Amino acid sequence: MTSHSDLTLRFAEPTDCDVLFKLIKALADYEKLSHAVTGNPTALKEHLFGSPSYVEAILAEYTGQAVGFALFFHNYSTFLTKPGIYLEDLFVLPEYRRHGIGKALLIKLAQIAVERGCGRLEWSVLDWNEPAIAFYRRMGATILDDWRICRVTEEALIELGGRE
Repeated sequence: MTSHSDLTLRFAEPTDCDVLFKLIKALADYEKLSHAVTGNPTALKEHLFGSPSYVEAILAEYTGQAVGFALFFHNYSTFLTKPGIYLEDLFVLPEYRRHGIGKALLIKLAQIAVERGCGRLEWSVLDWNEPAIAFYRRMGATILDDWRICRVTEEALIELGGRE
């Protein structure tokens, strides 16, 4: 377990975008999806801190070094008639795992959700990522096997948006 005095969780600031983007690329590498990273730190900064802002990020620093992050945004539950938080990515560098950093990030997000009156905190996990699935279950998450993610991107998105 990491010493709590050595771990800092804080909202990302504009000057953090380069290091945050490096962590995003490390996540993509871990998930064998490096080829899918087409963004850049400049776009990330605009989406985190522009007007409007689309996402928020919590940076995890261990002894002053950025070692993980959680990137999230609000969604809405029509059934609960409450906002929620969707966790887009939670990542801790492999050499810093099993020290309570991921747990601390998830707890911080739960605290933010409660403070903001949210009805739920949710995210997706790759079906092959058994360590993450086991971790999330230990944290109290339910894995929804009967729901599937639907996604429209690139040319298909343009085509759909152009329909009458």
